[in-house]
Amino acid sequence: MRAAVFQEFGGNVGLETVADPACPGDGVVVAVKANGVCRSDWHGWMGHDPAIRLPHVPGHELAGVVVEVGPECRQWQVGQRVTAPFVLACGRCVVCRDGQHQICLDQAQPGFTAWGAFADYVAVPRADTNLIALPEEMDFAAAASLGCRFTTAFRAVVERGRLRAGEWLAVHGCGGVGLSAVMIGVAAGANVVAVDINPEALATARALGAGVTIDARAEADVAAAIASASGGGAQVSVDALGHRETCRNSILCLRPQGRHVQAGLLEGAQADPPLPMGAVIGRELEILGTHGMAAHRFPQLFEMIRGGKLSPERLIGRRIPLEAAPAALMGMAETREVGLTVIDFEL
Repeated sequence: MRAAVFQEFGGNVGLETVADPACPGDGVVVAVKANGVCRSDWHGWMGHDPAIRLPHVPGHELAGVVVEVGPECRQWQVGQRVTAPFVLACGRCVVCRDGQHQICLDQAQPGFTAWGAFADYVAVPRADTNLIALPEEMDFAAAASLGCRFTTAFRAVVERGRLRAGEWLAVHGCGGVGLSAVMIGVAAGANVVAVDINPEALATARALGAGVTIDARAEADVAAAIASASGGGAQVSVDALGHRETCRNSILCLRPQGRHVQAGLLEGAQADPPLPMGAVIGRELEILGTHGMAAHRFPQLFEMIRGGKLSPERLIGRRIPLEAAPAALMGMAETREVGLTVIDFEL
């Protein structure tokens, strides 16, 4: 099969011919039809994830068709259209038994703990716990856009942030996670403030329903600007970028008893940010993490999409062939493109 492979962290990513994946006994092999190009893949390529062993194939936002089924897999058949969350849960540990598969204690992650879906085929273990049947009306690119960024934003805003209609939601960083959070916040009936340094990203946020947009380059005090616009601060704020400054601004823009949700990865030079704990204590703020979404939570998301409340395909900015994936991955740190880039294997 064809696969985008890197042999060293931060080194060249090249398209190579490699062996097809073996089918796990409890899993399936999926012929990949679409896969997102995510900043988490870039972090992996840069060496920020200790789980990755070289050489490596990235890719964790997959959608495709089952082409092989392991003997221990009971619920899936060849030919089914599927996707999967980026955390593949064991289904057995104490956390999984509580329904919190996204933080499984024995999790696997395609594109991190094993080769991923920047390839014609990908193996998905633990399929009976983790595989998700796609609605027939959903195309593969839209499904791939859900796999990490949209589901991360959904859990961050709806489940971890507990956003309610009429509240103020601040979104820091209008990349894939951030724009997803804007769309979800608007669908939930919230007032949304979007923050970025890219005018095109802010324009997209406005088109998705953000009532207030703030250019962080032009604003000396982002937190104060959000407090002013919202009449006292946001009830929920999401750092969708993963940067020391956006994390701090997200906490400081909250009104008393507000909820900060850290969705963007804080890795490399941005790890371990100094936090304004005085404000956390004095305002009784909550600091919450979020890490994807369990497979069994996807039906709620699908219902909102069917009902027209959410349209994840609007977030797709570019569809590229697999041949263009290496350049797209290596260029993520410099790109100013708005929206999601999806590898479309039919191009």
